[in-house]
Amino acid sequence: MALIRLSDFITKTLMILAAIWAFVLCFFILADIIFRAANMPLQGTKEIVANSVVMIVFLQVGFAVRSRSMLQADFLIQTFNPQVRRIFVVLGYLLGAAFFLFLLKAGITPALRSFANGEFDGEGALRVPVWPARFMIIFGGGLAGLNYLILCVIELFGLKSQELDLVAD
Repeated sequence: MALIRLSDFITKTLMILAAIWAFVLCFFILADIIFRAANMPLQGTKEIVANSVVMIVFLQVGFAVRSRSMLQADFLIQTFNPQVRRIFVVLGYLLGAAFFLFLLKAGITPALRSFANGEFDGEGALRVPVWPARFMIIFGGGLAGLNYLILCVIELFGLKSQELDLVAD
């Protein structure tokens, strides 16, 4: 299905962007540590790291859902017969979708308000805009919710789907 392929492409791309940003962030933190040792800390490191962690998590959450890497109580589900197991798996996917889609809905107003008001984090020399992290929560939550719905459809209709992995299709 075209929607599944599109979702998989976006999911993989965002996961790669998150990994790159986490890698770059490591060097930024290292630079701050080195400059602090010389008594010249980099301004805004705390704010950049705090907002970046949120963005990295929500860039990767869609991949975690689609690759079925989210936490599951497999030991409990495996004790049920296949029909009951399937019901619980579908219910879990629906609850996951509901959670992330509610997160998307709840985050829209704060994100728009943050953007309109020019909300920043930090004081002094470097002020970091908050709206990119807020919009990433919306986008990542929406993608995770969509991926849960995709998994639910795959499970309900017994569709054959390729597992999402790091290798390009």
